Amino acid sequence: MDSRPRTGPRPHTPRPALAAARPALAALLLVLACLLAPLGAVSTWTAYEIQDTDRYVATMAPLSKDPAVRAAVADAVTDAAVEEIDAGPLQSAVESFVRDAVGSFTTTRAYRTAWDAANRAAHAAVEEALKNDSDSEVTIDLAPLTEQVKRQLADDGVPFADRIPVRHTEVTVMRSQDLGDYRKVFRMLQAAGVWLPVAAAACAAGGVLLAARRRRAVLATALGIALGAAALAAAVAVGRALTLDDLPPDVSRAAAGAVYDALTESLRVTAWVLVGLGTLVAVAAWWWPPPWRSRTAPAGEPEETPPVPRAPAGEERG
Repeated sequence: MDSRPRTGPRPHTPRPALAAARPALAALLLVLACLLAPLGAVSTWTAYEIQDTDRYVATMAPLSKDPAVRAAVADAVTDAAVEEIDAGPLQSAVESFVRDAVGSFTTTRAYRTAWDAANRAAHAAVEEALKNDSDSEVTIDLAPLTEQVKRQLADDGVPFADRIPVRHTEVTVMRSQDLGDYRKVFRMLQAAGVWLPVAAAACAAGGVLLAARRRRAVLATALGIALGAAALAAAVAVGRALTLDDLPPDVSRAAAGAVYDALTESLRVTAWVLVGLGTLVAVAAWWWPPPWRSRTAPAGEPEETPPVPRAPAGEERG
């Protein structure tokens, strides 16, 4: 008589709801990580590069030595000064002399100090307008810069320099019709801050842990983040072209391009770093053998199989 217990088919046990939804949840988290990574780069750039006044002034400071920016400033100051001077038949000579003197002034320490002061004032005015609900234009006063230029020209013996009036000249930094859209984007990025990169990292980690095939999940996430960062770099380039195309004809495109490049340099570097890291991780995930893969035997040698244990002699028959 056979004393071995009879085994029948096991009863069907339904999968828990969490286990059934696990693949979809993992895919959702990985997609969110790929989307939040480039957005996190933008929010961090806004928080640490644009909102911080000292960082902004430090970013703009090297532009005081940029040839295109210096030429644009010299032209603007010369045109404003010559309009207030009536030298009769000597007008052309005085204008040329003033232009050379102003160009020389843009190489001095006083000009760099005035440049930093003007950028600090512009940043404070823009930030105040974006934080408040005022619909008036954002302007800065160039009177301090004009005063320093006048003093420098007088010390250099420029004719009629003492006739240059120091007036409160308001320069529009941001138009009133643009404030509404800029204010919405600014407040969203300000609220996000550094939380978007943290959320992207958390989503990526959670998605990989929930994925059934984690190696493929790492590969897909790395490629997605690299593609998102590449799209961010392309958006920065397209934004530069659109910004320059929208400039008035009297604004120097070379100077505006230099300012745009200085402001977005850290954002572009971050985007390309994400592209490189994502590509590197993807390549490593593709080529690196997973730790659970069984080792194959060398060529020409059969794989060893563990011996099958045999039952004792007295238990072979019932």
